[in-house]
Amino acid sequence: MKLYHGSNIGNIKTLEPRQADHDRPYVYMTTLNVVAAFYLCNAVERPYYWFPYGFEAGSNIPVYHELYPNALKEVSQGVSGYIYEVTDKGDGIIPFKNISGKEIPYAKLATEPVEVVRCTKVENAYNLFLEYEEQGKLKIGYFQDKTEQQMKWWYSSLTDYLKEKHMIEIPECSYAMFIKDKFPQVWEKYVLETEREKYKI
Repeated sequence: MKLYHGSNIGNIKTLEPRQADHDRPYVYMTTLNVVAAFYLCNAVERPYYWFPYGFEAGSNIPVYHELYPNALKEVSQGVSGYIYEVTDKGDGIIPFKNISGKEIPYAKLATEPVEVVRCTKVENAYNLFLEYEEQGKLKIGYFQDKTEQQMKWWYSSLTDYLKEKHMIEIPECSYAMFIKDKFPQVWEKYVLETEREKYKI
């Protein structure tokens, strides 16, 4: 099985596990090259990530959800990078599970170094995403098409992540700063709820 890994670093021959916002270092991979391309366009600094995508029920086509106007273009226009291909031989590559233990679709992890078998240079990630959209390999959930109910769900999810990472204690980290800039109402709600919980208001 082919697996893909997106990176802004060139000339990688072996993918090494790196620490992200999880329990230990991993090599993060996916069975979809479209998803790997998302990882060229992180809007926040590691160990945090900003890739608001998902899948429609019964579909293997990723949907990138714009949560503010022109979000995809903002994070990907002019961004270059590399999509690395590796081969899953079943040796040490495991499913990627979320905090509740559910497998994340099309995502894989490796705890040991993985050899690269092929590399594709990406000159402009935004152009690549538009090509994927035209080819039917990607759907873009444009901000202007989002319903109020859908946005409430996303805002709630963002608040839950802020709580999970206790970002009230690290308000200057890149993720917290990004939320405060793009979604000030989410940050304000998070702070208010945190204060209420702290003082049992």
